[in-house]
Amino acid sequence: MTEAGPEVFKWTWLLLPVIAAAIGWGTNHLAVRMLFHPREERRILGLRVQGVFPKRQQALAEKLGQLVARELFSMEDVRRHLQGDEFVAHVTKVIEAKVDEFLQNNLTEAIPMAAMFLGSDMVDKIKLALVECLARAVPELGELFIGHLEKNMDVEAVVREKVAAFSSDKLEEMLLGIMRREFRFIEGVGAVLGFVIGLAQLGILWLL
Repeated sequence: MTEAGPEVFKWTWLLLPVIAAAIGWGTNHLAVRMLFHPREERRILGLRVQGVFPKRQQALAEKLGQLVARELFSMEDVRRHLQGDEFVAHVTKVIEAKVDEFLQNNLTEAIPMAAMFLGSDMVDKIKLALVECLARAVPELGELFIGHLEKNMDVEAVVREKVAAFSSDKLEEMLLGIMRREFRFIEGVGAVLGFVIGLAQLGILWLL
């Protein structure tokens, strides 16, 4: 026993960094878990305990609503997009395809006598005139659309209500999907720091 005693003591010393690393990892892992759990408020040793995000979900919803409405999304951005040359050109192509489809497939059904009086050249002229007229109206329609949204859609309220309505499971899934790697990094840092602290303790004990 007397010979095994120093050997056991030696191995205990050598295990200090490993034990400290495990404690560091476990502490940070628990801290990450406590961001989401417990979902409902509980009393533990007389203290009220609840996960940070479930507890602050309403405040998070309000802040996200303000951030999206004031910094990330604006009706002016939508207006510039709807009145931009690229969008107008795209809509013009769609209008042209629809007008062409109507003139070729539906005009004679809607007006049977049209086939008798309208040749292909006349149909092409009608198509061109309609497309040009409707294309000029696209920016105006975009402005009407934006005006309607500005009056009837509160982006901040929409985001706030959506986030506030998330279930705790959905909120955890969303945040973990975004920050899973960062949370694992935090846990890893805890293990590394714990290991370094264990080595420092081992060094101090060795000197003593």
